[in-house]
Amino acid sequence: MKQKDGFSGERSIVLPQMIIDMERKDPLVSSLYVTDIGYYPHAYGHFRERKEPIGQNVLIYSADGAGWYRIGKLEFAVASNQFFILPAGQPHAYGADSNNPWTIYWVHFTGSHSDIYARGATSPQVVRPGIHSRINYRNNIFEEIFNTLNAGYSRDSMRYVSSLLHYYLASMRYLRTFRNAGQRIDDDNVVAAAIHFMEENMEKRLTLEAIAEYTGYSPSHFSAMFKRQTGRSPLNYLNGMKMEEARRMLAETPMRINQICHKVGIDDCYYFSRLFSRTTGMSPKEYRKGMKTDE
Repeated sequence: MKQKDGFSGERSIVLPQMIIDMERKDPLVSSLYVTDIGYYPHAYGHFRERKEPIGQNVLIYSADGAGWYRIGKLEFAVASNQFFILPAGQPHAYGADSNNPWTIYWVHFTGSHSDIYARGATSPQVVRPGIHSRINYRNNIFEEIFNTLNAGYSRDSMRYVSSLLHYYLASMRYLRTFRNAGQRIDDDNVVAAAIHFMEENMEKRLTLEAIAEYTGYSPSHFSAMFKRQTGRSPLNYLNGMKMEEARRMLAETPMRINQICHKVGIDDCYYFSRLFSRTTGMSPKEYRKGMKTDE
C-alpha cells in the first residue's frame, strides 16, 4: 500500500492489536467494532492499494471533493456527499481526484454484525444535503466516536464506541428513516432552510450564489430576505456559525487549530486565525488558554 505522507489537518487512530483482541472477545462489542478511524481534509495525493485482502470493511465518506475506488475489476468515481463500503476479504484500491481531492471520513470496522451494514454499499451511495438532512448531526456522531477512542481504551469506552458505530452506520444505510426521525423544517421557511443548508455544509467553501441557488431565489433577492429576518448578510451569518463551532471545538476537543480550521471549511489557517480574532477579540490560542484558566 502507498500513500502520500500527511495531510494538513488530518486525524487518525489505529487501535493497538491488544485492544482489537479485547473488542473481539467482549460479548457486546464483538458484534461491531472499530479497528482504525480517521479524517483527511483535501487529501491531495491520497492513494491506497491493498492487493492482499484485509479482514475489515472500510467505509469512506466523501464530504467534499472527488475521488475513485476499485474493487476487483470494477472502478467507480466518487463525488461530494457520497460514501461507499469496501467489503472485507477483497483486494481494492482508492484515491483522491488529482484536481479536486476529496475530504473524507473513514472507518475500518468488523464484527459479527458488520456484514449487515456493509452489504449492498459497494457502489457509491448518496447523502446529499437537503431540507430534512442531518449531515452535521451525523458528523458529530463520528467526532464522538473519535474523541472517545482518543481519550482511552477502557471497556466502557469500547462498548460506548460500538454503540455509536451502530448508530453512525445506520444513519447512512437507513438514510430515509434517519432523516424522518429528525426535527422537521417547513418547506416554505426559506431562511430556516438556508441556515440548515449552511449547517449541513459547514466544512465546505460555500458561496452566496450556492446558498441562493439552493433556495431557488436570485442572490440579491435571497440576501435581502435573509437580512430582513436575521439582521445579517448570509455570508456574515455563515462565518458567525463557523466561529461559534470553532469556539466549541477549542473548548471541548483536543483538536489542534490547523485541524479545527478545516472542520469549519477554511483551508487557510492564517485567515482562520484572523477571522476568529476579529469575531471574538482574541486569537484561537488565547481563547483556548482562557477556557482552561476558567476551569
